[in-house]
Amino acid sequence: MQSENYTSVTEFILLGLTKNPSLCIIFFVIFLGIYAFTLVGNISIIILIKSCSQLHSPMYLFLSHLAFVDIGYSTSVVPIMLIGFLKYRLVLPVTGCEVQLCTVVMFGTAECFLLAAMAYDRYVAICSPLLYSTHMSSRVCIGLLGTSYLGGCVNSWSFASCVLSLSFCGPNEINHFFCDFSPLLKLSCSDISLIEIIPAISSGSIMVVTVFVIALSYIYILITVLKMRSTESRHKAFSTCSSHLTAVTLYYGTIFFIYVLPKSIYSTEQNRVISLFYTVVIPMLNPLIYSLRNRDVKEAFRKTTVRIFF
Repeated sequence: MQSENYTSVTEFILLGLTKNPSLCIIFFVIFLGIYAFTLVGNISIIILIKSCSQLHSPMYLFLSHLAFVDIGYSTSVVPIMLIGFLKYRLVLPVTGCEVQLCTVVMFGTAECFLLAAMAYDRYVAICSPLLYSTHMSSRVCIGLLGTSYLGGCVNSWSFASCVLSLSFCGPNEINHFFCDFSPLLKLSCSDISLIEIIPAISSGSIMVVTVFVIALSYIYILITVLKMRSTESRHKAFSTCSSHLTAVTLYYGTIFFIYVLPKSIYSTEQNRVISLFYTVVIPMLNPLIYSLRNRDVKEAFRKTTVRIFF
């Protein structure tokens, strides 16, 4: 094989979740509903935070960007998956497949950084409340947001550079519902010994750093809360963290299963189900987690609803 880059395969075929026509119709209706709920829920969160002055704080600024990232995350996967339910063996050009992969990686990485930034925000609010306005100033918040999106772009670039260096000259069927990195590697006829390491190092480093920030923040939060004498103060502190902890557990739990555990312990079907959970279901759940378990958001929603209708 020649060493220079070339691509004899010009398109990929996504096999999707199932080839059963009856299940395809059922899945189409279910995931169309999930996608609609994801859009409505996250857009509502963004509008609510922008329109209610009581939610103009760093905590809700990060939440509004998390909602935006979830919209992008879901939109990069679900529309193509829905088309795949209506048309079995959906054909995508190689460029389209690469763009989808990079978009998924970018939004997924940005979510990791945003969850870490939200953990740091809770740490400052609970452990150093008198210095909150200083440590979480507008400049700091903009810096954390910029880091989140920059980190997403850098990690996406590492995946893009590796995929663009691959040659595809054999089978072109992807046994997945979106263009993930591992299925693309399996179809490549290039030497992938180095290519599969670079994204693993990039993504692994980001996961280690963000998990470390989240874990360290909550260790200090726990120590501070245990020192509180008032039961009411403890309850209030825990309530402000419960939503974020739930979101972190769901998101990192699925990512850990996919990218950290050995692939020999789970099948391709299990891989697809877990990928479905973190790319489609979690973006839908986040608005529920942060609205149903957050008193400020519920109160702002009630006031906004009353103001609109009455």
